[in-house]
Amino acid sequence: MERIKKLLRSLGPGFITGAADDDPSGIATYSQTGAQFGYGQLWTAVFMLPFQAAVQEVSARIGAVTGKGIAAVVKENYGKKVLSVVVLLVLVANTINIGADIGAMAAAARLIIPLNFALWTLFFTALMLVLEIFLSYRVYSKILKWLCLSLLAYPITVFIVSQPWLTILKATFIPHIELNFQFLFIITGVLGTTISPYMFFWQASEETEEERAKHLMGKDGPHINPRFIRNLRIDNFTGMLFSEIGTWSIILVTATVLNSHGITDIRTAADAAKALEPLVSTFPDAGLMAKIIFATGIIGLGLLGVPVLAGSAAYAFAESFGLKEGLNQKLKKAHGFYGVITIATLIGLMINFIGIDPIKALVFTAVINGVVAVPLIFIIALIGRNKKIMGEYTSGKLSNSLVWITFLGMGAAAVGMFVTLLH
Repeated sequence: MERIKKLLRSLGPGFITGAADDDPSGIATYSQTGAQFGYGQLWTAVFMLPFQAAVQEVSARIGAVTGKGIAAVVKENYGKKVLSVVVLLVLVANTINIGADIGAMAAAARLIIPLNFALWTLFFTALMLVLEIFLSYRVYSKILKWLCLSLLAYPITVFIVSQPWLTILKATFIPHIELNFQFLFIITGVLGTTISPYMFFWQASEETEEERAKHLMGKDGPHINPRFIRNLRIDNFTGMLFSEIGTWSIILVTATVLNSHGITDIRTAADAAKALEPLVSTFPDAGLMAKIIFATGIIGLGLLGVPVLAGSAAYAFAESFGLKEGLNQKLKKAHGFYGVITIATLIGLMINFIGIDPIKALVFTAVINGVVAVPLIFIIALIGRNKKIMGEYTSGKLSNSLVWITFLGMGAAAVGMFVTLLH
């Protein structure tokens, strides 16, 4: 019991980042994957874990060792041109993702209370801005940890539904690949919503927040030791493991419940909610209960994910222009930082009024992230091996290899998608 308590106390940016990874965009993409291809992409959850954990561990270590976010490190060591590309990619990808997530939250809420779509988007936008701007980091991080529990509906459903376990085991550990646009499009989305650009920037910056909160930040930089790095790795791996269990469960549940019953295209939030009906099959109105659970998950993870998206964009922007940044800062001391959070969230809100279907937008957002992540992983790999920046905490051979394989794998998926599209 004491060990469990110690583990829970050590959980921080890595755990929150891992849980935020299964945001509404993730749920929609994994659901579409399971519905469209059945168990065909179930293996991605297991195979992505070491690569996702490696990229996030390097990102976290960059923040912890330098006491700065990734954008600030790029600015100091790689010049303004590289910095401009990095920040632009993050701002564009994150803003589109914010818009898709807000739309999904509104669509999910309408399953329970059928108010006007625009009213729901305005409500959630205002709520998230108030929470992120006016709550301290310490309080806000505690809220984020509890919101992570909304993902448990899918793993529970896995064991309620009768499953073809032998088929599932094979699909989990034996990769299945199809060289066509539909397959590569979705797998690029799965990779993009799992190994997402915003996660790199958020976790690096949140490590610096943790150091400030624990008074580890001195005038000459962070005062850390190997034990701190070990706890960082435990926190990071726990978060990524939690994320991939969620991924595996969502693909499995939607494959069993939807694909096997002929539902291969998720067009609405109600379609996606059907995957959870077996969880509440004993209730008189299982459909309504499934919608309530699905809506709770989407809204909870949206409240978790959107502030992370807006926050990571704000960190990148503020670090680039030398502005005061951090969720520990008061609004009056960090106007630029909170200004980016507000503007990115409001632009995301406006995306919902140009006629894009909110559920389909989530999948397209994941694919955009899958493409944008490739050059950013390249930069992170370079920083992780740079002794001048990382000192004694440079990436080891295993970490370095995993990050470069991630770069090549995601690059190949993106290129393959475009090639099959043109043919």
